[in-house]
Amino acid sequence: MKHTIQCDIVSAQEEIFSGEAAMIFATGSMGELGISPRHAPLITQLKPGPVRVQQADGEEAFFFVGGGILEVMPHLVTVLADTAVRADDLDEAAAVRAKEEAERALQDQTGDMEIAEAQARLLEAAAQIRALEQLRKKGRR
Repeated sequence: MKHTIQCDIVSAQEEIFSGEAAMIFATGSMGELGISPRHAPLITQLKPGPVRVQQADGEEAFFFVGGGILEVMPHLVTVLADTAVRADDLDEAAAVRAKEEAERALQDQTGDMEIAEAQARLLEAAAQIRALEQLRKKGRR
């Protein structure tokens, strides 16, 4: 019996990861998800945040997605991300700057659309910073 599930993480720009996984962890619109082989089919929206792939050999791969869709089939998990990067490629200083700029933009905006865009940038920057903190706790950074 196969104890892995195929996991593909793709963004609009490129494929970030493709391989066998023992477990996949992500943050869906209703909370944290843990996907194992032969999981029931599921489609959910992803919140900006970390995606963790526990590989069959015990290694873990960490990614950051800026939102998107998670599709689960019994033998395949596909993450269709708005933006996706390997966690090792996240730049903490840039994330902090982006958060500060979004906070300033939020104070200066008056239109509904401008406020929504600034809030989205703020949420993504804050999620990147949280993902970096989680990696630091796990000793990965």
